[in-house]
Amino acid sequence: MRVRGGHPRLRGLLRHRRRALAVGLALTAAALAATAPREADGARGVAAAAERPGRQRPPGPGAEQARVTAPVRIADAEAVRLLRPGDRIDVIAAGGSPAGGAEPRVVAAGARVSQVPDPGDGPVESGALVVLSVPRDTAARLAGAGASARLAVTLR
Repeated sequence: MRVRGGHPRLRGLLRHRRRALAVGLALTAAALAATAPREADGARGVAAAAERPGRQRPPGPGAEQARVTAPVRIADAEAVRLLRPGDRIDVIAAGGSPAGGAEPRVVAAGARVSQVPDPGDGPVESGALVVLSVPRDTAARLAGAGASARLAVTLR
């Protein structure tokens, strides 16, 4: 048994599949554009939320601390020549000779190299400078370790 008639628009859409697909894609794009964050209040993400007073959220458990740049003098100037901006390194402090009981310790793990300044006219024995991007508390540990120990790097 065949039923005649039916919904005429549905039959028209079935006959014009390409047009129906185009209309569906256009509606989907319009819905996505309507729900996307605007540049004024959301395209910049967390940074924009932090700038607006009254709408700040506390950092979550996985939120990274604010990063600062920390200049660090590495004892081995030749090792610093291997570094490039963007590299990830571990900074290790060696307080004294291993026979003296001072164990080397990792002061900064996964620090990002920001800059590797050109070596000046200073002696190579004093080491070489490297600028790292690290969380604020790690920068404090680096400064303390650099004052009392020789610092070395390992590439990741």
